[in-house]
Amino acid sequence: MQTKLTNLLQIKYPIILAPMFLVSNVAMVKAAMQSGIAGCIPALNYRTLPELKSAINELKAVKVKGGAFGFNLIVNKSNIKYKDQLEVLCQEGCDFIITSLGSPEETIKKAHEAGIKVFCDVTDLKSAQKVEGLGADAIIAVNNQAGGHRGELSPRALIQELTLHCNIPVISAGGVGTRADVETMIKYGAAGVSVGSPFIASVEAGVTKEYKQACVDYGAKDIVMTERISGTPCTVINTPYVQNIGTSQPWYEKLLNKNKSLKKWVKMMRFAIGMKATEKAAKEVTYKTVWVAGPSIEYTKSILPVKDIVSKLVN
Repeated sequence: MQTKLTNLLQIKYPIILAPMFLVSNVAMVKAAMQSGIAGCIPALNYRTLPELKSAINELKAVKVKGGAFGFNLIVNKSNIKYKDQLEVLCQEGCDFIITSLGSPEETIKKAHEAGIKVFCDVTDLKSAQKVEGLGADAIIAVNNQAGGHRGELSPRALIQELTLHCNIPVISAGGVGTRADVETMIKYGAAGVSVGSPFIASVEAGVTKEYKQACVDYGAKDIVMTERISGTPCTVINTPYVQNIGTSQPWYEKLLNKNKSLKKWVKMMRFAIGMKATEKAAKEVTYKTVWVAGPSIEYTKSILPVKDIVSKLVN
């Protein structure tokens, strides 16, 4: 399992524990590093900059040989904390940053000055070539099997298209729950994989036992796309509550989205409401359960420590 990704991050196995909003935390990434893989946390999981700084320093203190850690940055205007978060990451240091939802140009420039590698989420060739031109160190290829906001192409089609036309490593995101899946992605040409949903049901994950158990009880057939979280299609578990409210935008949002001057504000409102609902479902037990996950929960049969989930992916 030695690939361009293992060389790039100096890790034992070509796997990144993917950054998951509200789920990922320091305990998960510590366990990931101790298991020989990389781990990543959304910077937005920390409400304040001192909390983010504390997390970085805690991970630096326990970093082991064969492990690596990074943070995910939302780099568009919706994240008003972005520039301050980037500054903290560059000042304190980490192994890599994964960028999402915007231009990574500023992040790449400042991160490279600080000796930090930058990987960029993409869903198509056009975006991949753009971030490569900006100097990205690798591409996170988000396919149509990913959890959360996913792409439209199959893992094979996306990996092969990007590896054919790009010269930097391609890390596949989506559709990995077993060692066979890891090997398949590498066979297609990926330098490694980014794995999220199988780790939701980990002992270390910072969500409710009910959310974790849902990933055990439900499977790939129970994953549906909803527009009710961020206004952009997102994968969730099809709980009775999701079935009851439906997965389409309310009629009034569709109407307002047709107004060019209002569209931006409607999307921001929907994103704020959706993130609050997701946070509540992840942290509290209520009847309003909106649990984000991908089809790879199919292979989740019990709640396990991160090290045991990693073992399933590499042994």
